[in-house]
Amino acid sequence: MTRAVETEEVILVDESDQALGTAPKVAAHRDGQLHRAVSVQLRDSQGRLLLQKRHIGKYHSGGLWTNTCCGHPRPGETPIAAAQRRLAEEMGIACRLSPLFSTRYRAELDNDMIEHEVVHVFGGRYDGEVRPNPAEADGFAWLTLQELASDMAGAPNRYSAWFQIYLRDHRSALTSDI
Repeated sequence: MTRAVETEEVILVDESDQALGTAPKVAAHRDGQLHRAVSVQLRDSQGRLLLQKRHIGKYHSGGLWTNTCCGHPRPGETPIAAAQRRLAEEMGIACRLSPLFSTRYRAELDNDMIEHEVVHVFGGRYDGEVRPNPAEADGFAWLTLQELASDMAGAPNRYSAWFQIYLRDHRSALTSDI
């Protein structure tokens, strides 16, 4: 685990997404504390979704396919600013983002970690070069919704828990015109 992961803080929130304070990111995930998060789902002009394969060394969900990128706002940072930052840090992309939906979920993960998040999901359209940060992502793929749904149905263990929730509960928002 990198020093940055060990020292990064997340914003703890109540069920209405009101800030309650902060906690170390890893501790919040070990204890299952409700915290604020962001996710991004990009589509290209053909309607394909940009997926990321999480770096195998991530402290949880390493090697799994997921949405374009995700992360946590820093104290004092807005969700949209955090989404833009993580998109650049993880995938080397800058583009306009719009809110798609917000949701709350709890999922038990590998390495005794628990995702318990109020997540703000943003979408955007992008047709340029994808330059994933090798410390963040082991690859990327552009898939149609049909390809994604078929593969996820046949091999759900290849996908992050939160991405499965997004596809199950918010499919239309992930593919809506942005």
